[in-house]
Amino acid sequence: MTAGTQNPQIHPTAVIHPTAKIDAAAQVGPYAIIGEDVVLGPRVTVGPHAVVEFAEVGEACRIHAGAYVGTAPQDLKYRNERTKLILGPGCVVRESVTLNRGTAATGVTKIGARCLFMAYSHVAHDCIIGNEVILANSVAVAGHCEVGDWTIIGGMVGLHQFVRVGKLAMIGAGAMVPLDIPPFTMAQGDRAKLHGLNIIGLRRRGVNPEDVKDLKKAYFEVFDSSQPMKEHVSRLAQENRSASVKEFISFIQASPRGICRPSSKEKSSGDE
Repeated sequence: MTAGTQNPQIHPTAVIHPTAKIDAAAQVGPYAIIGEDVVLGPRVTVGPHAVVEFAEVGEACRIHAGAYVGTAPQDLKYRNERTKLILGPGCVVRESVTLNRGTAATGVTKIGARCLFMAYSHVAHDCIIGNEVILANSVAVAGHCEVGDWTIIGGMVGLHQFVRVGKLAMIGAGAMVPLDIPPFTMAQGDRAKLHGLNIIGLRRRGVNPEDVKDLKKAYFEVFDSSQPMKEHVSRLAQENRSASVKEFISFIQASPRGICRPSSKEKSSGDE
């Protein structure tokens, strides 16, 4: 259903741009603004006073009161280019969340399926967020960041621009993250340090116990201080290891910023 067609699911006080395309099964609450170039999929709900513009919103997303989805980047280089935000199906966007659209650099901010953005969290321009990611209250993700599937980021964490967080990572509340976080690891602190593997997360995702054991061994080897990390990584990349270890090593090799390292007070065995 396009704007201008009567729809009992759209509150009469909502403001709908003529270019918006709203599925007949979508709901738009009081005083919400559905702006230019918006597509709302089936069973999407938009709460009161929310603003959605230049965004494709997937099926069954729930956008709560006062959230801002697809709004302009907070980037001084932005010159009103026609960019967009893609929000995957089943996402929950809580109160006062801000999800900015892309800039000319990539043209899009892309968010996967079934993510949870708790109140006051922020995703900046040109980010790529994976599937089933959780951002707790007041998390701030700067521009051009990448966050992998099943990652959990604790309250008031800040990610520096261009930081990459690998899948199944977990970042503790209040961490400031200036460097990449490898997949399957836990990090916390200011500035963030690694604190072993996300063992509980790996078990919940059904990762084979033998693969977990291999990851622990690889974690120990990578951060073994007897040789430079680069040499450990290069050697491990040549070995016949589990798929999880290969992903762990590939992520480190592909890191342009460098990765967070373990705290000097922590064991490097990944047993935590």
